[in-house]
Amino acid sequence: MSTANIKPKLWAPGDWNAFFGLFTNILLNVLVLTGLSLYVVNLPSDLVFGRILPALGIALPLGNMFYAYMAYKKSQEEDRNDVTALPYGPSVPHMFIVVFLVMLPTYLQTKDPILAWQLGLIWALIIGIIVLIGAFVGPTIRKYTPRAAMLGTLAGISIAFISMRPAFQMYEQPWIALICFGIILLGWLGNVRMPFGVPAGLAAVIVGMVLAWTAVFLGYSDIMVPTEVGKAMSQFNIYLPSFSGDVFAVPMGKVWPLLVTAIPLGIYNFTEAINNVESASAAGDDYDLRKVLLADGGGAVIGSFLGSPFPPAVYIGHPGWKAVGGRIGYSLATGFCVATVCFLGLAALLLSIIPLVAILPILLFIGLVIGAQAFQATPRAHAPAIILAIIPSIAEWAKTQVDGALFAAGTNYTDVGFANLAQNNVLYHGVETLGGGSILAGLMLGAIAVFIIEKRFNWAAVYAGIAAILSFFGFIHGSQLAWNASPSVTFGYAGLALLLWVMCSKEEGPVNWSPIDKD
Repeated sequence: MSTANIKPKLWAPGDWNAFFGLFTNILLNVLVLTGLSLYVVNLPSDLVFGRILPALGIALPLGNMFYAYMAYKKSQEEDRNDVTALPYGPSVPHMFIVVFLVMLPTYLQTKDPILAWQLGLIWALIIGIIVLIGAFVGPTIRKYTPRAAMLGTLAGISIAFISMRPAFQMYEQPWIALICFGIILLGWLGNVRMPFGVPAGLAAVIVGMVLAWTAVFLGYSDIMVPTEVGKAMSQFNIYLPSFSGDVFAVPMGKVWPLLVTAIPLGIYNFTEAINNVESASAAGDDYDLRKVLLADGGGAVIGSFLGSPFPPAVYIGHPGWKAVGGRIGYSLATGFCVATVCFLGLAALLLSIIPLVAILPILLFIGLVIGAQAFQATPRAHAPAIILAIIPSIAEWAKTQVDGALFAAGTNYTDVGFANLAQNNVLYHGVETLGGGSILAGLMLGAIAVFIIEKRFNWAAVYAGIAAILSFFGFIHGSQLAWNASPSVTFGYAGLALLLWVMCSKEEGPVNWSPIDKD
C-alpha cells in the first residue's frame, strides 16, 4: 500500500483515557502556577488572568498541534495507527525556579511585582534561546549516551518529583485517594472496562468529586469549600493574549544575574527533552530530536513575548499515555481545552470544584510507568547503572525536604551547621553536593556505569572527563555556577577519568569508539 493512501486516525478510543490523564495533569500545573503568581509573588490578578494565562493559552496549543502533526506524519510514514504524540505543557521544575529564584527575590527586594514579572519574562526568553542552541548538539548527545543513563535519569525524576509528593498527599485523604487510585490501576494496568465505557481517568475524577462533595454536605469533611466556588466565578471572563515588549524594558544590569540560573536550567531543559525523546523511542515512537528541541525553545520564546514567564516543554510520560491507548487526538484535545481554561479564566473555578486528591493518583501512575520503563527497555546487565542515575534526583528531593523542615522551624542549614546535622544522621553536605544539577549528574554517572559494565573504558573515561568539567563550573554537584565550584568533586572525576583511561590503554586490539546499540 502506498503511504500516500494511509489515513491515520486522529482519535482512538484510548485517547479518552490519555486526554483526561494529561489534561488533568496540565490543568493541575496551570492551577499551581496561577497560585504561585497570585499568592507568592503577589502579581496583580489582572496580570495573571489577563496576560500570563492567555500567553500560555497560545503557546501550549501551538506545541500540542505541532507534536500531534509529528505523530500524524510518523503514522503515515510507518504505516501504523499506534503512534502516540509527545505530551507537552508548562515545565514543572521551571515553574518553581522562576518563582522562587527570580521573581520572588526581586519582589521582596523592590516590592515591585511588575519588575518581578518582567525579569521572569527575560529569564524564560533566555531559557528558550539556550534550548534552541541545544537543538544543534542534542542529537549528538543522544547518539552517544547510553539509554540506561537517559531513562535512569528520567526514572529518578519520576520517583522523586512526580511520585513522592502525590503519594504522600494521597495518604492525607486515603479514603478518597485509594479508591480513585484503584480505578486508575484497574483501568490502565488491568485493562478493566469501566461502566458505560467511561475512561478510567474521568471515572476516577468523577468518583473523587462525588465522595468529596458528599462528605462536605454531610458534614464529615471540609476538603472542599462551597463558598470558594462563588468566589472563583468572579474570575470568569474572556482574556485574549497580546504581545509584550516587557522583555526589552529592563536594564542589562538587572539581566546579567539571571544567567546564573538560566544557563544551567536551559541545559537542563534540552537534557530532559533528550531523555523524554529517548523514552518515547523505547516505547516504539522514535521522534526527530532536533525538531522537538526547536519546538520547545520556540514555545518558550513565543510565551515570553506574549507575557508568560513559564516555559513550556515536552513532558515526561509518553510511555504512560501510550500504555493507556493515547494516540494523536489526546494531544490536540488537551491543548485546546487548556487554552479554553486560560482564555476564560476558569482555572480558579476548576480548582474549587475538583478535589486535588482525585487527580493525584494519575500523577502517581505516570511515575510508576516511567520508572518501570527504565528497566523494561534496557539490558538487564545495565540495571545497576539505572539505579546510579536515579540517586542524584533522590538526593535533590531529600534536600528540598530538609530545607523545608528547617524553614518551618525558623532556621536553615547554615545556622544549624553541617556538624550538628550530621550528628543527627542528616548528611546535608553530601546530599547537597550529590543532588546539585541532578539531571546532568545522573546522566553522567549512569553513562560511566554502563560503559564500565560494557568494558568500554574509553567512553567511560570521556564521560568522567566531561563530568569533571561540568562540576568545575558548577553545572553538576554545585549550588550555583562558579569558577572551580566543587574542587573535590572535580578532582574525583578527573582522577576517575585518568584511572579509566589507564584501563583502556591496557586493552588489546583497536579502541571501539562506536556508540552502544540501543535496539
